Amino acid sequence: MTTTTLAVLVPLLPFLGAVAGLLLGRTAPGLARPLAVLPALTSLGLAAVVAARQGGDAAVDAATQLTPTGSVPIDLALHIDGFAALAAVLVGLVASCVQIYSTAYLHDDPRYPSYAALVSLFTSAMLLVVYSGDLMVLLVGWEIMGICSYFLVGHYWETPEARAASLKAFLVTKLGDVPFLIGLFALAADAGSFRITRILATVADGGLDHPTLIALLLLAGVAGKSAQFPLHTWLPDAMAGPTPVSALIHAATMVAAGVYFIARLLPVFAASAAALVVLAVMAAVTMAGSALAALAQDDIKRVLAYSTIGQLGYMTGALAVGDRGAAVFHLLAHGAFKALLFLAAGVIIHAAGTNSLAAMSRMKDLRARVPDAYWTMTVALLALAAVPPFSGFFSKEAVLGAAEHTATGHSGTAPGAAGWIVLVAGLVTALLTAAYATRLWLLAFNGRGTEAPDHGRQPVAMTAVLWVLAVPSLAFGVTVGALPDWFDGHKLAPTLTTSVLGTGFALVGALVTYGAWRQTTSLAARVPIGAVAAHRDGDAGLVEAEAIATRTPAYGDVAAAPDPADPGRLLLGPLHRHAAAGFRLDAVYAALFVRPVQAGARLVRFLDREVVETYVRGAGAAPRWLGVAVRRAQTGNVQTYLSALLAGTVVLAVAAVLVATAGA
Repeated sequence: MTTTTLAVLVPLLPFLGAVAGLLLGRTAPGLARPLAVLPALTSLGLAAVVAARQGGDAAVDAATQLTPTGSVPIDLALHIDGFAALAAVLVGLVASCVQIYSTAYLHDDPRYPSYAALVSLFTSAMLLVVYSGDLMVLLVGWEIMGICSYFLVGHYWETPEARAASLKAFLVTKLGDVPFLIGLFALAADAGSFRITRILATVADGGLDHPTLIALLLLAGVAGKSAQFPLHTWLPDAMAGPTPVSALIHAATMVAAGVYFIARLLPVFAASAAALVVLAVMAAVTMAGSALAALAQDDIKRVLAYSTIGQLGYMTGALAVGDRGAAVFHLLAHGAFKALLFLAAGVIIHAAGTNSLAAMSRMKDLRARVPDAYWTMTVALLALAAVPPFSGFFSKEAVLGAAEHTATGHSGTAPGAAGWIVLVAGLVTALLTAAYATRLWLLAFNGRGTEAPDHGRQPVAMTAVLWVLAVPSLAFGVTVGALPDWFDGHKLAPTLTTSVLGTGFALVGALVTYGAWRQTTSLAARVPIGAVAAHRDGDAGLVEAEAIATRTPAYGDVAAAPDPADPGRLLLGPLHRHAAAGFRLDAVYAALFVRPVQAGARLVRFLDREVVETYVRGAGAAPRWLGVAVRRAQTGNVQTYLSALLAGTVVLAVAAVLVATAGA
């Protein structure tokens, strides 16, 4: 079987699984789990075969025209280079782990068949984005992911938080679609095609008429899809969905697709120095702001959500300095350890009965209740904090190294200003990342107070995938040096300067956070600890625990109270309450956009009801009143008619005489 045929089957199998799951899920619920897991695993195996055959060599290209569309054709095309081959393996791995994990996590959920089918469709759409060689087909896959995310985030639609989060995610991501589409059409008009290979050839020949405008329009769409400042506010709220959905969205699909899109079309953005500087500023603000927000969050999933936003900022920062190899390297490493973080968080949430870190800090022996989650999350947090030799160290240092080369003038692909912006922001974010990762680990696994509830051993389907994802979280960074052909042919080895600086900043962040925790813990020892377990049903199922945690940011009266042992409060000081609210960007957007639009809608409604409808009602009332008058005149009495006729004749005669006299 040819590589092209195998590549076609990679997104096709999850799609067929989704269709079969939707058709048979309710009539034959026993087939729902096999139809969810087997296509994902098979697709993963085929993606690995495609990657092995491609081997980082020349890209695999194939195309067939869908239908004549005028001057700019749309082709069903494949373009599989080293980046696409590795990204497809990551998507298949994370999707398979999520599907296996979900069989236990949503075991008692009556809506599991439709959930599993939507995850399969989501996976198929992402694989289509990864392999697509035509931008319009890529956009179709991206939009299918957006629709699926709307339903998956709103899985617990009974809760107002889930309904609001799904609607917000859908609208904010669509907000960037308008400039994104305009940019795509402008790019295709200049290149004469939506094919990626032809667009890149046009850029190489200097055929773009307005590269800065096109790049900025495309960036607006990427900011919404990939949760970059200022369109990132939907992603933390999307944590209202089931935890496996969070892992899928954050690790290998939707939000990473924007980074992948820029990596594919990096020469388009590199054609404009202004666009690269804008991208660098966007990345810097996203990195630092999201890290500060993560340090103040109480919900464990919101900490990880803001972490994702920050790590995406690292990826866009690498692209801003013209190094797509470093960007994709961090995308792959981040996909593994972030999926592990979310899935391990799901195990912890079930064991603790809450999302709240404040509540977990009041439970002792939680780590003993969830040993698999404890050890694997520790690995993932070390990778997130970029501690050597974990994968995050190598990928993050590749980004910082690329920024250093650009800042010092050793790379001519991007302006030096972009390099300095990314380098400084990346180092500051490395410190903050280690700080919030250390804070999460200390609060979740080093609690004091009542015994954590004992729900017994977690299902094997949930714990096994944690260890599977722990392997690339630990070893991927070490082995990637053997894959230079997949990364534009250059070896992604960390430089000495950035390694020392990055690791040093991370260690400072971790040590300062630990010291703050020790100080706040000694103060909290004098605070009475309430009975958290009194609010918890020891026999609560996975679905119930997740739904309860989704409904409220903190579970129970004690969990809702601020934690005096939280080092984030000490570190951030007066900035804490603003960071906890995401720097109130939602309030700013409400004041700048939502309220004016609502006021305009109220004005239009007033004009429609009180002005336009007044004329409409008047036009209908006048004939009605005339009809009433005429009807009353029809009495049926002949004498009345003759009297009226005589009176009318007299009036006309008098009027004629008056007119004649006036004329004389």
